[in-house]
Amino acid sequence: MRVKFDRDTCIGMYQCVAEWDGFEKDMNDGKADLVGGEEEEPDVFVVEVPDGEELDAKFAARVCPVDAIEVYDDDGEQVV
Repeated sequence: MRVKFDRDTCIGMYQCVAEWDGFEKDMNDGKADLVGGEEEEPDVFVVEVPDGEELDAKFAARVCPVDAIEVYDDDGEQVV
């Protein structure tokens, strides 16, 4: 499973940070950061979800008020 995060869309509500340790606050920019994320395209980051953290990653995506977070299964299908 992997997470795709559009940092440009993020408005810094930090609800994702409360749901999953895969996100952290960047108080300088007023946005969240995807921990260990690799930049796939400008301001879009991806990371593989560690085993056992899938549910937390899904919750982080579901609580994002601007849908800046997408979750994909191992087959590449979007699940959130």
